[in-house]
Amino acid sequence: MECRTRPEDGAGEPVGQELRLAEPQSAAEARRAVEELLAERARPGEVSPVSDALLVATELVTNALRHGGGVAEFRTAVTTGGLRLSVSDRSSSFPRVLPQGRAMTPGGYGWPLIRRLAREIDIALLPDGGKRISLLVPLR
Repeated sequence: MECRTRPEDGAGEPVGQELRLAEPQSAAEARRAVEELLAERARPGEVSPVSDALLVATELVTNALRHGGGVAEFRTAVTTGGLRLSVSDRSSSFPRVLPQGRAMTPGGYGWPLIRRLAREIDIALLPDGGKRISLLVPLR
C-alpha cells in the first residue's frame, strides 16, 4: 500500500550534498545532520524555510522512534525544489491524525504539522517490513 501526493515541478534531482544516517538514535542527531547540510542557507535569528526543514526532520524521526519501532534509515538531500527527507522505520502502520477536541491530552501534533509544511509526501510499505516516508520541504 502506498500513499502519495502529486509531485511539484522543479522538485527534481539532488543538486547538492546527500546524507544518509543508517540508524539515528535520536531526533537531535537527525536535526544536526540537516543543520549541517543546510548551514549556508540559514540566517541567524531569522525564521526561515530551514527552520521548517529542521522541524519536519525532528518530527519524522521522533514519530519513528515513538511509534515505528525505531529508525531503520534516514536520508536527506538538497534538490532544486527543496530538502528531500526520507525516514524508514520498522512499523507497517501508517501515521494517523488524532481527533480534535482532545483537550489536555499530550501529543498528536507531529503528523498534521508534517503534512502542513511538506509536499510530495509518499508513504510506502517495505518488502522486508516497515515503511518509508519520503517528502519534500520547500526551501524558498
